[in-house]
Formats: sequence, C-alpha cells, structure tokens
Amino acid sequence: MSDDLHTPLYDLHVELGAKMVPFAGYAMPVQYPMGVMGEHNHTRSAAGLFDVSHMGQVTLSGASWEAVAQAFETLVPQDVLGLGDGRQRYGFFTNDAGGIEDDLMFARRGDDLLVVVNAACKGADIARMRAALEPAVTVTELDDRALIAVQGPGAEAAVAGLDTRAARMRFMDVADLELDGVAVWASRSGYTGEDGYEISVAATEAEALVRRLLAQDGVAPIGLGARDSLRLEAGLCLYGHDIDTTTTPAEGGLMWAVQKVRRAGGDRAGGFPGAGTALVTPARKRVGLLPEGRAPMREGVAIYADETATDPVGHVTSGGFGPTVGGPVAMGYVSVDQASVGTALWGEVRGKRMPVQVAALPFVPANFKR
Repeated sequence: MSDDLHTPLYDLHVELGAKMVPFAGYAMPVQYPMGVMGEHNHTRSAAGLFDVSHMGQVTLSGASWEAVAQAFETLVPQDVLGLGDGRQRYGFFTNDAGGIEDDLMFARRGDDLLVVVNAACKGADIARMRAALEPAVTVTELDDRALIAVQGPGAEAAVAGLDTRAARMRFMDVADLELDGVAVWASRSGYTGEDGYEISVAATEAEALVRRLLAQDGVAPIGLGARDSLRLEAGLCLYGHDIDTTTTPAEGGLMWAVQKVRRAGGDRAGGFPGAGTALVTPARKRVGLLPEGRAPMREGVAIYADETATDPVGHVTSGGFGPTVGGPVAMGYVSVDQASVGTALWGEVRGKRMPVQVAALPFVPANFKR
C-alpha cells in the first residue's frame, strides 16, 4: 500500500488496530479487532463510525441558485431546481448511451450545491463537471475536508450529544452543526439502511472530532467489510458492481430517484445525457436474490431459469453472508420475465447448480428517521 493515499484518519485507524487494505487508491480500514461480523451487528444495534474521506466532495457555485441548479440538470436526470435549501437527494451522472457514469449525493446549501461522488470516479466526475459547467458555474474540489459517517440506532444520541440540533434533523436534511466546538456540515443520511449522519469536517479537525465521537456511548469504529454487508442487506447499489456505465437507471431499479418533472411529459423532461434511453422500460432488472442453504453466491455467478438450462438469464453483481438476515444474500440482474418476487432460479457455483429465489429489496427494512 506504499503508493496508496491516506485519509486524515489513517494514523488513528492504525492506532485502533485496523487491518488496512488498498481501496479506490486509498489505504482504508477493512476491519478492526471486533471483526466484520461484530462490526455489522454493532452498527445494527448501537452506532458505527465510518471513515469515508476517500470520497470526493465538490461545491458548485454561480450567479444564483437557479443558475447552478439548471446547469447541473444538464448532467443528471434529477430535479435539482426544486430542491429545498437544507435538503439532499440521491442522483447519478448518465452517459450518451443512458448508462450510469457514477452515483452521487447532492445537497443545497443556500445558493451552492454540495456534491459527494465515489472515490474511484471522482477525478472523472470533477473533470466532467468542469467541462460542462464552467465558467458559468465554479466547480471547487474540497480536498481539505474529511467525511465521516455515524450510523445505527444510537447515531442520534451520539451526534446530538455534541449538538442538540442534530436530533431535529430528518432523513435527507442538511445542516450546519457545531460538534464539541467543531463546525461541520451534516446530512441525515448514510449507506447502511440505518438512521445516521454523514459529516463533512475540516481535515485538520477530523481526528479530534472522531475521538470525541468514539468516546460517546455505544460508538465503535467500523471498516469496509461491514460497510459492504450492511449496504447489501439494505439493497443499496455499489458503483462498479451493481451499476456501471452499461447499466441504465431503469435497469438498476433506480427510477424512484428520477422525479416526475424530469421524466417524459414532465416540465423539464430530458436535457441530460442519454435521455432517450436511460429511462426506457428495460429487458433486464436488478433484483434481490436469496440462495438456499448457507453457501453465498458472489459477484459473477451465472443465473439460470432451471437446473439444466444452457443459457443464463442473468448474473450476480453483489453477494455474501447477511449477518442480520442470518444467511446468504445477493443482488443481480435477470431478464424481466424472471424478475418477479418468488421466482425460483438456479445459480452456478463452482460448476454446480444451486437453487436461488428472487426476493424483495431491501432484505432488512430501512430505519431512516422520516
């Protein structure tokens, strides 16, 4: 990992006994001494603290909110103009073929837009925004800030213990908070299906803030391993696996993230890359999959309609053991005629066909504070 970048919390991870691995160009903690299973269960029952500082944070600013929002709508199929101040949405960049270049979160802070993008894509995302939006909109990478997430049923008590205003926030609210004297930008959101916060803080103040949060009752550090099992149980996509440049939002089951005003017949329909194909009814669909037995079906496993079929009807894109479910869980793509919940299919694992059933997503109900 000698060539991998370090987040502002690298030394603290090492001090806490983390196993560090390369991830998206960074040295990141995959687990701590508690272990992946323990960290997963701790987040579900108390509160887990995640370092997500490898992700890209970008602000867009211009002459007015309307100018910034309308410009950003040329890159994404979401309703940006209608976003209220102090609110956040999930979105994605599309390409000319209607595929997803990256998924992201964007939040309105006054007349500016804060955009958080995936670590592996941030260079390309920032270049895309600069090429399409500047000079009318200024694109500023915030490389002097860290990003941490506090997730789980104990997250509110932990964060509100440092600023009581955090308790008043609802899912997808964004607010300026002061946590133990440290000014931060916080959103009530996350990547686990649990209640929680994502907190942007100056890099120079990140370690002290994280130590203060870890000192709160029930808060423990959590690594990438549990982050992945938590998001899989929550039915959330991992970019580069469950969605990518060849996946349209309609195929990925992400039409819930495209507001009516941007769809066909809406007042601001189209106007983004691939608008003619991105939202078209697909021939395949992302689904939940429950393998029978205890053996996981991991990424790349081919899915067949029956035990003897020669041509697959789909494949697994994410899979593993779900600690909360108590068994293996997976997501993948199958043809639309095989996508109904309860459909019995077969996955080929090491040359052997194993039964698997199409399941509703999420596997574990979300606990967001509405």
